[in-house]
Amino acid sequence: MTTPQTEAQPDTLAIDNARPYGEGEPTTLLIKDGVIAAVGSDAPAERRLDARGAVVVPGLVDLFAHLGEPGSERDETIATASAAAARGGYTALVAAPDTEPALDDPIVAEAVWRSGLEAGLVDVQPAGTITRGGAGETLTEMGLLARSKAAVRLFSDQPGSVADPVILRRALQYARGQGALIAERPVDARLAESACAHEGPRADRLGLRGQPRSAEEAVVARDALLARDAGAALHLFPITTAGSARIVELAKEAGVELTCSTTPHHLLLDDSVVDAASGEMRVEPPLREASDVEALREALLGGAIDCVASDHRPVAEEEKACELEHATPGFVGLETTLPALVETFIRPGLADWRWLAAVLSERPARIAGLSGHGRPVAPGEPANLAVIDPEAAVTVRPEEFASKSTNTPFSGREFHGRVEATVLRGRVTYQR
Repeated sequence: MTTPQTEAQPDTLAIDNARPYGEGEPTTLLIKDGVIAAVGSDAPAERRLDARGAVVVPGLVDLFAHLGEPGSERDETIATASAAAARGGYTALVAAPDTEPALDDPIVAEAVWRSGLEAGLVDVQPAGTITRGGAGETLTEMGLLARSKAAVRLFSDQPGSVADPVILRRALQYARGQGALIAERPVDARLAESACAHEGPRADRLGLRGQPRSAEEAVVARDALLARDAGAALHLFPITTAGSARIVELAKEAGVELTCSTTPHHLLLDDSVVDAASGEMRVEPPLREASDVEALREALLGGAIDCVASDHRPVAEEEKACELEHATPGFVGLETTLPALVETFIRPGLADWRWLAAVLSERPARIAGLSGHGRPVAPGEPANLAVIDPEAAVTVRPEEFASKSTNTPFSGREFHGRVEATVLRGRVTYQR
């Protein structure tokens, strides 16, 4: 098992035998003072890292990661989540706001931001709640959060959506004036109530209460219309049904300023893996049918879905060791998202490494407003990078995770695309 490197790093680093975006012959990236100084340079450097022909892409950016702190340190801390992220090729995370206390106050947001700085492995950008406590009643002071040292830009009432359309409309209008972004997790709480699986033949056979697609799709349509009327930007996460993907596509065609993302598990798994006797596959939103998985893949390749976010949600082992209906929903994903997408899209030839850089780095960085991330692998750009061996097999072994939790749906599966090193502003934060 490898461990992140936290010691001081030299001011100059050369990554030899690297292939930016998997293109062309291996070359050398020369990094000085946190910036890519040259590509193809043979200049001396204080430290050299031999990539051995590995692919180099911009460091990954995750839009939605539940870091456990404050309130759920038993399951995860910012330090352990940062270590997991660095192992997964990430250089920046947006911390989900459903903490205890909720991220609706500048003091809490700054505490999360400072903990990320202290961990020093990835940039941790806190999100804020749309409403106080995420209760859906009174708007959070977005301006105060935006002007805090944490510089909060993204606001979401995860794990639900704002039920009152009047309040959401006001939030969209206010966010527009603050240069902020509203991110809705589209789910109608009444339609989803007590559901633990997707509403369909599988749930019927198992005798499980299912969540209909309309629980998501109705909110996707409503929110897109509210964003249109408010003239405001909106992000939807996660999109998990074919109908939601189609609604988003139509909204974009109509000129709505809308972006959306989905999760790796909704791209790889369908509800055929769900078992009423086991809580391992309990997740929210639930795993959908195979036809939805296929539609999500097509929408991601076609651009209707902008990017992929891990929705990293650590859960204690005992909260999964029960029947599905009693289990706590959620999967960890920071250490498996990249190889899962390499296996699904890159190796079959459905997409290339520039596409992967777009959906895992460039677009999420742009959506989150993280200007120093998701930048091209080119001279003059910040040296936030992931070095990946595309041919190396990765067997998912939860006991080796840097995360404190092991609730993955991919245990024992073999993917390809192993992270060899992660670099944050020229400093190696992880190396095998």
